[in-house]
Amino acid sequence: MTKILITGVTGYIGGTILTRFSQRSDFETFDIRAIVRSSEKAEKLKSLFKNVTPILGSHSDIPLISQAASEVDVVIAMADCDDVDAATGTLQGLRKRFEETGKKSIFINTSGTGVLSDNAAGMYPTDIIWDDANPDQIATLKPTQPHRPVDLKIVGADAEGYVKTYIILPATIWGISKGPLFTSGISNKKSVQIPALIRASLDRGHAGMVGLGKNIWPNVEIHELGDLYNHLFDAVVVSSSLPSTPGHGREGYYFGANEEHTLYQVGKSISDVMLKMHKSNGGEPLTFTQEEINKYFNGSSYLGSNSRCRPNRSKALGWAPKKTTQDMLDSVYPETELVIEIGAPAVSEKL
Repeated sequence: MTKILITGVTGYIGGTILTRFSQRSDFETFDIRAIVRSSEKAEKLKSLFKNVTPILGSHSDIPLISQAASEVDVVIAMADCDDVDAATGTLQGLRKRFEETGKKSIFINTSGTGVLSDNAAGMYPTDIIWDDANPDQIATLKPTQPHRPVDLKIVGADAEGYVKTYIILPATIWGISKGPLFTSGISNKKSVQIPALIRASLDRGHAGMVGLGKNIWPNVEIHELGDLYNHLFDAVVVSSSLPSTPGHGREGYYFGANEEHTLYQVGKSISDVMLKMHKSNGGEPLTFTQEEINKYFNGSSYLGSNSRCRPNRSKALGWAPKKTTQDMLDSVYPETELVIEIGAPAVSEKL
């Protein structure tokens, strides 16, 4: 029985990946442990899946996650990609397991294509396109880039030889996630970037964008992202005895991305939806003022950055996302309905 530790199960990505795994024919052969903070959600989780054992606590609790990681074959981390403590504790536990058993565990971590971002502030696109099958190119990323400190720590652990590491880097994730974890209130069903723009636009009464919205990002639909985790898991765990296995460590970056969009396109879709809902007069999205960027996005122009990539290594696994940029733009209406239903504050704590 494969022992798996997962973090972030109450979140958007984590809830989606556990839901996707639960659809596998071999799901009940897995002994899954999930770190959750809420005792109420822990009880709900136990009632949904008999082979999932909640561990009450925080993934940032180094002794707790270290102990939990030392007892499993696979760790899938889907909580905070900038949490150095969580990565440190996980790696301590995996090192301990290697020292005691001689077995290298699998560590699948979630980062993000924000690691590729620049300071365009919406004013221009970039010609720089990153390839997940080109480790030499990825190695040129500065250690000061978003998410990079944790990524480097994990890749370094692989180089030390006590663990095999794989990093999935989702792009702009879109779509409302579905399944029992979401209907029961255990997991968060909405994404981050597009809802942040929707909330700010609704609050100011007109769709907005950073700068001129000329910056380009890749996108991926949430359930298709779940398929990527499933393909990678199959390749590195289920089929690990095969002579040709996927790259890990320095060669273990996997972009979760499909097509591309500009921020202007998202802003225009939000404007069209707001007009249909009688929330504004429609028209072109208007540039957020610096005061509004301070108010809604904590002073950050991150949504105006460029982040371009090609998921060649991911697609080599057999992953074949089908959802398009137009599908993403069409999803803005139900995303806006959900934002209004939830009534979340306009200020985004984290992007």
